[in-house]
Amino acid sequence: MDGLPIDTSHPAVRDYLALVRLQVLTPLSLLINIASVLTCAFVVRPSISQVSRLYPTAITPNSPAIGAYVAVIYAGQIGYCILLVMAGKPETKRALIKGVGLFLPGANVLMALWAIAWVMQWFLLSTILQGLLLLLLLFSNIALLIYHPPDSSRPLDTALIHAPLRFFLILPFGILFALSLFVTLHLTYEPTPPRGPPQDYSSWHALAAFGVLLGTNLAGLIVVIVRRDIVWCVAATWIAVSLWTAVPKPAPVYITSIVFTVLHPLGLLSSLIYAQFYSGARTRRIVLPGDESGHPGLYRRATPMGAGDGGGGSNNQGRGGNGPGVNGAVSGTSGQGAQGAQPGEVESGPREVDAETWG
Repeated sequence: MDGLPIDTSHPAVRDYLALVRLQVLTPLSLLINIASVLTCAFVVRPSISQVSRLYPTAITPNSPAIGAYVAVIYAGQIGYCILLVMAGKPETKRALIKGVGLFLPGANVLMALWAIAWVMQWFLLSTILQGLLLLLLLFSNIALLIYHPPDSSRPLDTALIHAPLRFFLILPFGILFALSLFVTLHLTYEPTPPRGPPQDYSSWHALAAFGVLLGTNLAGLIVVIVRRDIVWCVAATWIAVSLWTAVPKPAPVYITSIVFTVLHPLGLLSSLIYAQFYSGARTRRIVLPGDESGHPGLYRRATPMGAGDGGGGSNNQGRGGNGPGVNGAVSGTSGQGAQGAQPGEVESGPREVDAETWG
């Protein structure tokens, strides 16, 4: 490296080299992910869906629905790879290099390895791979939200960086990690032929499935409401639909998945309405004229303190129950002295003040 004609220790050069590295590794890892998953889904026997049928659980999803979900992830990552090449804004480049970095290529490789481990029925390894995948995507999404948050001035960053990473995160968070863990812990059941429910209800392990489903969906619902996250709402609703459309299911899982299919969009809509019409305290207040100190309801005296006795303002200052502002204003307008109120000295009508001047 010492013989290169450029200074590789310069921050700009290091960022450029990091971007070039991502432009090579990210599409390559995506191709590995797609090739591995497609091979394990359509070529290898037993395939991914067939292994799921061999080891059914109470949270086994609808395979075509999850397949369509994964296809959307791949489409989003293709857009992400295009943005890697076309990025021109410094903020976008920083989000790609510092926010996502090598976490997405690593996640693609882990997903490819998980597909192989799943069809080979190495369930402990598949659970470990899903746990690592969840950690990588969680860290990357947190880094994006904290250091490179979505900006309305850069909609492509939101659509091609934040949305694909969030969509990818919810797949292991919402279903795949829990599914691998259930099979590893033998929380499966023997269906009645051909694909009916188990003969013994306890074989469902319905309570464990209900706890996992309730916990993940409640966490997702909180994110949807607090952050008004459209991507999380769509992804969580998609996974909930994939659960209750895969029959048979125990009643707690079936009912809970249907409930959250409704709650996620409803929570998002309610949060948007609240943010639009009722969010936070008002930033502007109405104050009556003459309020120099920021206290509402007080009027400025028409005459200065100690002015001539023809205006009557000084007499009203001695009255215990009446403040000098109101009585002064009245007497100043009715007095005959030369020190009466001048035009323009009292403002007419209410006016608005900022929150920081409000007493």
